Amino acid sequence: EGAVSRLGKGVKYIFLPYLLLWSFFVGSALMSACGVATHAMIPVFDDPDRGKEVFGVLHSVIGVVLVVRGGFKVFEKVMRVCIAFMFVTVLATACLVQPDWLAVLKGLVYPKIPDVTGQGLGWTVALMGGVGGTLTVLCYGYWIREKNRSGEAHLRICRIDLAVAYAATAVFGIAMVIIGSKVDSLDGKGANLVVVLADRLSETLGPAGRWVFLVGAWGALFSSLLGVWQAVPYIFADFISMTGRQSRGEGPPAQPVAIDTHRGMYRLYLILIAVVPMAGVIRAIDFSQIQKIYAIIGAFFMPLLAMALLVLNGRADWVGRAQRNRVMTVLVLLATLVFFAWVAADKIYRSIQTMVSG
Repeated sequence: EGAVSRLGKGVKYIFLPYLLLWSFFVGSALMSACGVATHAMIPVFDDPDRGKEVFGVLHSVIGVVLVVRGGFKVFEKVMRVCIAFMFVTVLATACLVQPDWLAVLKGLVYPKIPDVTGQGLGWTVALMGGVGGTLTVLCYGYWIREKNRSGEAHLRICRIDLAVAYAATAVFGIAMVIIGSKVDSLDGKGANLVVVLADRLSETLGPAGRWVFLVGAWGALFSSLLGVWQAVPYIFADFISMTGRQSRGEGPPAQPVAIDTHRGMYRLYLILIAVVPMAGVIRAIDFSQIQKIYAIIGAFFMPLLAMALLVLNGRADWVGRAQRNRVMTVLVLLATLVFFAWVAADKIYRSIQTMVSG
């Protein structure tokens, strides 16, 4: 809202194409991933690709039904259950595989990016997008409205809320990296990958450990799908409302406009994000590659957000002197921009090298 109303009309020509592209790849990836995880638990299909497709579409339909019929309160309850399963089971799995905790601590204090095949940096960015560093951070603004939080009086509780959430996200991400590091090599590909990973973990943890991992993975994936299905239509509906006011020559409203989740653009985009990406849940698209593409596209929202926050929250006349960016905030946002500039430069350099050598 701040970017559209404050940074000029050109913002909409960048944001809308990005939102549509992001929605397609994220929708396809989440449906595929839910299908893969469910097939691993309920292997009723001989062909894992068929299981991925059927279960993926089924999860999309269930997500729509929960959003339409249940509203925000049911959404909250289902998310709590899924996230609890996700966090507890994945954390337990990471502990049960008995990693080298000294090496884990060293990696946290002195991180490094592996580059065995020249793709380490790309997968690192993908991991950022895959664990929540993506466009969905905007959805929190709509959820706090559903909780009737507004104004500076609720800033403290929102900051505590986000601090706890991202601390848990960080622990979850570390746990997944630990689990992956204990599997030296995987022979599985595509929709069979999760099954192979679970089977490899069962060699160490036994059948119970295999199910603990699968339930946790499913909880993480379905909660992600449900969160996107419920929240991203808010963004589209709000965007259409704002650009409509702009085209009519109207200024921004004095108070945020409530989004009607029962009709209009919200419902339209909910159906579109649940149906159109089904085209990506096909055998012709490699499962691991679509996961990587969606996560990288998602992660590159972070530098866009960093630039917007530097400008929008740097103006005391827009946000008030008390809420203007502090020095540490500016440094963190600039560091984010520097990191992604380095990633882009590295990718361009490697592409040029490939062209020259080819």
